[in-house]
Amino acid sequence: MLSQTAEYALRAMVTLAQTGEAAQTTHQISARTHVPLDYLSKVLNQLARAGLVTAQRGRGGGFQAARAAEKISVLQIVSAVDPLKRIHTCPLGIAVHGSNLCPLHFKLDEAMRVTEEAFRSTTLASIAAVSAAPNCPGAAGGTCVAVA
Repeated sequence: MLSQTAEYALRAMVTLAQTGEAAQTTHQISARTHVPLDYLSKVLNQLARAGLVTAQRGRGGGFQAARAAEKISVLQIVSAVDPLKRIHTCPLGIAVHGSNLCPLHFKLDEAMRVTEEAFRSTTLASIAAVSAAPNCPGAAGGTCVAVA
């Protein structure tokens, strides 16, 4: 359902939320999230363009969340790198359907709407808290991303 890019963005943001105000280098984030360094750099740049992370160059530099984890939703993170695709008109281009979706496409769009709402109402803080829990698989060796 989610692209690899969106998954990587969520892992990176959870890591930044868990490390607080301390800037994290791409190497540190990559080690915690198991995301390839080059790919991670591209994802972090997309998150920076969306205003979700800030970057600081030089000694002591790195990436930080641009605002409190309670103020960032999963939807904002996903939308920054690979927005969910809603169906607004007939994907088959059937003119008589227009914006009246057939039952199949209506159901697919409804599933996307429910997903979008779940992501909108889930904060980065809630994911970071769950991911830091001792029973989260992989929590000791890296970031475990689980939507509550």
